[in-house]
Amino acid sequence: MLRSPDVSPRRLSDISPQLRQLNYLVVDECIKEELKSSRSFEDLNSACTGGLSSIEERILRITGYYGYQPWSLRCPRDERPEEGSGAGSGAGSVRTEAEGQHDAAASASAGGGGGGGSGRRWWRAGPRCCGRRRLSVERLKEALWGSAVVLSVCSSWAGTSQLAKVTFRTFDAPFAITWFAATWNLLFFPLYYLGYAWSSDEKQNPLQQFRECCRLYGDDGLTIKIFFTRTAPFCVLWTLTNYLYLLALKKISATDASALFCCNKAFVFLLSWIVLRDKFMGVRIVAAIFAIAGIVMITYADGFHSHSVIGIALVVASASMSALYKVLFKMLLGSAKYGEAALFLTVLGLFNVTFIICVPTALYFTGIEHWTSFSLIPWEKLCGIAILLLSFTILMNFGIAVTSPTLISVGVVLSVPVNAVADAYSSDIIFNGVRVIAVLIICLGFLLLLLPQEWDKMAVRLVSRFRVSKREEVEEVAAGADGGFAGQSRRSKGSRTSTATLAHSF
Repeated sequence: MLRSPDVSPRRLSDISPQLRQLNYLVVDECIKEELKSSRSFEDLNSACTGGLSSIEERILRITGYYGYQPWSLRCPRDERPEEGSGAGSGAGSVRTEAEGQHDAAASASAGGGGGGGSGRRWWRAGPRCCGRRRLSVERLKEALWGSAVVLSVCSSWAGTSQLAKVTFRTFDAPFAITWFAATWNLLFFPLYYLGYAWSSDEKQNPLQQFRECCRLYGDDGLTIKIFFTRTAPFCVLWTLTNYLYLLALKKISATDASALFCCNKAFVFLLSWIVLRDKFMGVRIVAAIFAIAGIVMITYADGFHSHSVIGIALVVASASMSALYKVLFKMLLGSAKYGEAALFLTVLGLFNVTFIICVPTALYFTGIEHWTSFSLIPWEKLCGIAILLLSFTILMNFGIAVTSPTLISVGVVLSVPVNAVADAYSSDIIFNGVRVIAVLIICLGFLLLLLPQEWDKMAVRLVSRFRVSKREEVEEVAAGADGGFAGQSRRSKGSRTSTATLAHSF
């Protein structure tokens, strides 16, 4: 179908049927780029100045119909470049870098020397190597950041539990500790603004950034009505979550408390499925069943004593308050940006300092929580608990900036074995078979809840790829075995021939 470059149509009437077919012609982007780089702009300009003035010739030159080359009118036949060789035009003296690399490769393939071929390989392999190195460095950084976040989440949560149990020996006031730690939430927005001012190119003063972050509460911003209606419920849930968890640490070990608190993920799924109408997933129902079974088994491991039952009930209530907090936040406020989340937590701290302070004061005067003199209060331990809890909250809310939420949740699960090692060292817990199985079941249910929604399709694709790779390996082994058997038979024939020759010579 193609015509040679020296035989070109001169009129549009000669190619009118083919021009109508161009409407149905689809060319890939990569072919378009090759066509663009196959002839340089200087060649076309020189061809235009060489006498191509008619409309037909311009259309033929633009469309490149049947390999039409305008420089063929000016170049002798022996000087015309071959089709697809990639060489530059004979009329133009300036060629692009891509054409030069293509010329070198063409000359190397034609026997013109190995230097051009090596140059082409360097030109193509260089950017790929740089891209692969850059990609590997980025993946290494992501892995390091993810590992650091996981270890930080694990250590901060386990440290909070262990330090709280140590603090209760000299300062038996869990609600006062909860209130003191919650006041540190006032630092969230100032810390966020410092990070924003250090990393952002567009600088805004704190007031402008505050107004922008207030969009979380709606068009009116943070009003007095919204402050009480949208902040008070979350502050109460926040306080109950931490207070019930600290209160449970007085009755059960940190290992049981941290393992039972992992059930909040199952409660979040159940509440989201019932209240928010989230997608039903059978594997998450199984995970919720595992969580309930683990709770019952831990209670059985302690012999259903009232002391342990109360502690387990307090941890389960704390996990329920945490799940209700997350679901209510999603239902009322939706998703929040980093600045909006920082402002929200700061407002919680402000509400805690302003209104919740009456609760620990009342507990002190009624004698429910007895404080010693202010000089004997272990401020270093209280500040340590507050700093660890603040770090844990920062990592849980802002750690997704450097790693995935799944890894952050894995850090919470890893706090269970860390607490188990600490409790075994301090002899606060006796590990029997039932307790170990219960903890493993709860952790397994927590990990099942981390599976994505399309996990089944991903598993099917992974299994199919494994089967294909396994089949290819079997075929390669079979082919190698056949080749080895044939070579062995040839070697055996050769050995028999040499032996016969040697015998004949003797």
